[in-house]
Amino acid sequence: MSSSPAPSSPRADANDVRPVAMVTGAVRRVGRAIAIELARCGVDLHLTSRRDARELDDTAEACRAASGGRVRIERHVADFSSAGALDALRKSLSSLDRLDALVHNASSYGPTPLDAVKVEDVEHHVLVNAAAPLVLTTAARPALERSILAGGGSVVCFSDIHVLGRPRRNYVAYQMSKGALTVMVEALARELAPRVRINAIAPGVVAWPDGTSVQERAAYEARTPLDRSGTPEDAAAMVRWLVLEAPFVTGEVIRLDGG
Repeated sequence: MSSSPAPSSPRADANDVRPVAMVTGAVRRVGRAIAIELARCGVDLHLTSRRDARELDDTAEACRAASGGRVRIERHVADFSSAGALDALRKSLSSLDRLDALVHNASSYGPTPLDAVKVEDVEHHVLVNAAAPLVLTTAARPALERSILAGGGSVVCFSDIHVLGRPRRNYVAYQMSKGALTVMVEALARELAPRVRINAIAPGVVAWPDGTSVQERAAYEARTPLDRSGTPEDAAAMVRWLVLEAPFVTGEVIRLDGG
């Protein structure tokens, strides 16, 4: 999917004014692929990292290469489990003149076996996976409403296939938080309309967790109609479509799981 020609970069006028997007959690895997794909389409970028802006150097260089050196890139440190860091990013978003897309990729993921689940575990997942996207989207709303895109500003969230009727054992806190995010998307579609669109992608496997066995991968792919797992590039292509090519789509939760 990532090898398809890049669509023409949307412009407000003849002065090569480019769209601007923020991608959270852009250091590796899906977030990195999204940043590179948007850069390839000529989108200027704000990229976030959880720990250190220097972690983003490699992603930034890959984005510049993908864009032929066209795009501008700014880096932000934002640990969404920290109220102080989240507030700093909220203020940065509030100060932007314009933002055309906000991609909520940063996520907290991990097991919480039922016999060991703690309140702190639930709070952490909900803060990172649901509360942070709500707070940041609200802060970015004025800038998103000034988008140059034909369909207005675009917000893209990452839900999970397992909250759409396929729950996994031992991941109750994570799935609760992604369920809250999914409801948020549906609610904000009405709140943000008509000048801002918001949608969610509900992926199956698009990047295998570290340590996944060959046997587990084979079993998963054997029960997938398209006979493979997804890739970060599959997710990035869907983000690109929602941001740049789907001006009449909002409030949707789109499965990305190979069937």
